[in-house]
Amino acid sequence: MYAKEVPVLSLVSFVRVSSSDYASIKEAIVKSLNLIRFSFERNLNQIVIKPNMCYYYHPSMGEVTDPRFVGALIDVFRENFPANPKICVVESDASAMKCKHVFRMLGYDRMTKEKDVELINLSEKKSKIVDLKVNGLPLRFHVPEIFYESDLVVNVPKPKYMDDVKITCALKNMYGCNAYYMKSVYHRALNEAIVGINKVIKTGLVVVDGLTVCGKNTKRLGLIMSSEDPVAVDAAASKLMEVDSRSVRQIVLAFKEGVGNFEFTPVGDFSYFKETFPKRGFKDNLRKSVASMYLRVFQEGLA
Repeated sequence: MYAKEVPVLSLVSFVRVSSSDYASIKEAIVKSLNLIRFSFERNLNQIVIKPNMCYYYHPSMGEVTDPRFVGALIDVFRENFPANPKICVVESDASAMKCKHVFRMLGYDRMTKEKDVELINLSEKKSKIVDLKVNGLPLRFHVPEIFYESDLVVNVPKPKYMDDVKITCALKNMYGCNAYYMKSVYHRALNEAIVGINKVIKTGLVVVDGLTVCGKNTKRLGLIMSSEDPVAVDAAASKLMEVDSRSVRQIVLAFKEGVGNFEFTPVGDFSYFKETFPKRGFKDNLRKSVASMYLRVFQEGLA
């Protein structure tokens, strides 16, 4: 009689940053990668890093990836990958955000110049049209050719609540890799669009910037999460935020579409962050949902 095979769960690390200085951030990133057994023993020619630059927020608000965090991650890669690969930091234009402004306002232009890496607006680069179906729904994406030329795609998101899809973290961050700037056209099927772009562009590594987070309130949390599985990261983030991951359609759909594992094995300080994340309560969610509904009606009235 054969023993039942036990499925291998994706590792997700949870590491505390001791202070907000550069050396502490860098040390914590290395620790988080070691906990998930990430291997640097490979020769890479090019790495693409996709932070969250969703709007013109200051990093202290917890809404966008801190360029200091990405700078520390770049140095970790340079010190550990043997072939000194080319590194590119990327984002694309959106309906209400232009990279030429956000790069400067968030400080990415200065950081990438200091680190001698390329800063790219994906909407200005050559792309391929990719058609596919998610959950039976036909979708079309403009996929920049840089993703076909790169050896490792690194997703550096923020964990946040989002009214339309409940939470946003690794899966939603890749939505910005679609070079088509009028992303509002996908909003009526946002979950399918999020999963679709993750099927087309495979994330090789997720490193979550949870130094400062925006939940019920903005808080200096000092969290770094890492995994090689974006679905597992989002399932883990939803647990920190006390959102049932089975109720988050993008996570369930991504698992069904083979993007990653729904279940995960936490390593590190998971319990600490589960207790300390600034969670929204029922009244907070209701208030945000009502405000979002009125804003959406107002915007549709202007269209």
